[in-house]
Amino acid sequence: MPIPKPKQGESRSDFMGRCLSSDIMQQDYTDNAQRFAVCSTAFDNKDSKMTDEELEQQDFSDYLDFEAELKAEEEDEGRGEFTGYASVFGNKDLGNDVIEAGAFTKSLRRKGAKKIKMLYQHDTKEPIGVFDQVKEDGSGLYVKGRLALGTQKGKEVYELMKMGAIDGLSVGYRVDSKGYEYDKRKRTRRLKEVDLMEISAVTFPMNPSARIQAVKSDFTVREWERKLREVGDLSHSESKVAASAVHKALNQREVEADADLISKLNALTKTLKIRS
Repeated sequence: MPIPKPKQGESRSDFMGRCLSSDIMQQDYTDNAQRFAVCSTAFDNKDSKMTDEELEQQDFSDYLDFEAELKAEEEDEGRGEFTGYASVFGNKDLGNDVIEAGAFTKSLRRKGAKKIKMLYQHDTKEPIGVFDQVKEDGSGLYVKGRLALGTQKGKEVYELMKMGAIDGLSVGYRVDSKGYEYDKRKRTRRLKEVDLMEISAVTFPMNPSARIQAVKSDFTVREWERKLREVGDLSHSESKVAASAVHKALNQREVEADADLISKLNALTKTLKIRS
C-alpha cells in the first residue's frame, strides 16, 4: 500500500491523524518519530507530486529534531511539580484539632485550586508557586502544585524538597463557631467546615502525617542523555537507556522511600552539574 497523501482541502492536523494511524504506516514505520517525520514530509510536499520512493529518501532530521524539541518542552513543563497531602482526615494534630472529611468541600467549591495560596512556612510575604489541583479524597486533602522556579525562593524550596529537608505541608484556614465541635473529654476540636486560605510547605507540619509525597526531577530525559554522554563517556544508545531509567526513578520516587538510592541519584545530579 502507498504512503497516505493529503486530500484536497484536508488540514494538516486531520491528515496527520489519518496518516499516523494508517495500517501501512504502523506496519512499515514502527518507530513513532520516523512515522511522524514521513507523514509531515508527505503533507509539506503535497503539491510536488513526489513518489513514495523519493519521499522515503528525504532527510528527516529537521522533523525528528522538531519532535524531540516538543518532547523536551513537555518534560520541562513538569519541573517544579510536587504532590502530597496537606491534611489527613480523622488524625489529631499537634494542636489537638481533628479535621473531618468534607471540611474543605464548600471552600474548594467556592474558590478552586488557583485561589488557594501556596506559601513558605505560612509567611504571607513568601508566595512560592501555585496549585493546579486541590481536592478531598478518602485520605485527606490531596494537592498538586508547581513551584515558581523563576524566583529565588521557589528555587530554594525546590532544592530543599528534593533533598527531603522540606517534606511537610500545612493548611492555613479560618473557622467560625458553627464549623467545629469541642470534645471536652478528649480535649480536641473536631473541624467540620473551614475556610481554606493557604497551604504552606513547612519544616514541621502541625499534622505530622501531612507530607509531600513526590517531587519532579530537575533534569529532563534529554539533559540526562547529554550529561551521561559527556561525563560518563557512554554511547548514544547507552545514554538513552540510562537516562530514561534515572529520570523515571527520580520522578516516581517517594520522598521517604529508598533513601540510599535517592541520595546516590541526587549526588550524581550534583556531580554532573559541577562538571558541566
